[in-house]
Amino acid sequence: MTPGALGEVLGLPPIPRGTWAGEALYVSPAALRRGEDPEETAGRLRALPGIADVRVRPGGFLEIVVAVPGELVTEIGAGAPAATGGITGGAGVTGRGTRAAGSPWEDLPRTWANPGFVVGYAHARAVAVQRWAAELGVGGDFRPELLEGREDRAVLRLLAEVHGRRVSRDPGWAAYAEQLALAYHDAFEGAAALPSGDEEPSELHAARVRLARAVRDVLAEALAALGETAPDRL
Repeated sequence: MTPGALGEVLGLPPIPRGTWAGEALYVSPAALRRGEDPEETAGRLRALPGIADVRVRPGGFLEIVVAVPGELVTEIGAGAPAATGGITGGAGVTGRGTRAAGSPWEDLPRTWANPGFVVGYAHARAVAVQRWAAELGVGGDFRPELLEGREDRAVLRLLAEVHGRRVSRDPGWAAYAEQLALAYHDAFEGAAALPSGDEEPSELHAARVRLARAVRDVLAEALAALGETAPDRL
């Protein structure tokens, strides 16, 4: 169950909550908005494939736990709805990027102390993973259930916000891009998407390459919404 599919059922994007270290949790006021009995709405949701649990909180809010959080990356990228003024893919963005007038970030210094560098570097790393994966023969079917590591789930938790931000009056793309970039740097360094040495490419590598592609696309979308191009290299 993806946030997009869940949003279609609920009538509004679900709101991710918590760290997702233990469970992939969304909260929704959909039953209250519709004037429905929250218990009845929860019962219908429990019957849907991909739903692990639905709890009714005091006040009628629904807590929805999805079984395979990694499925959400399948709706990010080509064909996904664009943010206003944004784009939905990094594949066609080349070069070293540009800093727009009125950018929330400075171009210099190009160090970890500069959030703009952190975001651009994360996009460049995610692009490089796609290139290196092709060179190393990483491929095969995407198995979203393999994205269960701490670093993987931290990235998924932030990607789960995309649908809600796209329809928000104040999406906060800059702060969001910074958070996603930091989480992805942790994943890049602590949850390898590529085999090393004599290691053979695995299905887990393939799943993490697909996760990197989703990060690439979302960072490109956020940067485009801010009037900037996403760098392939720094």
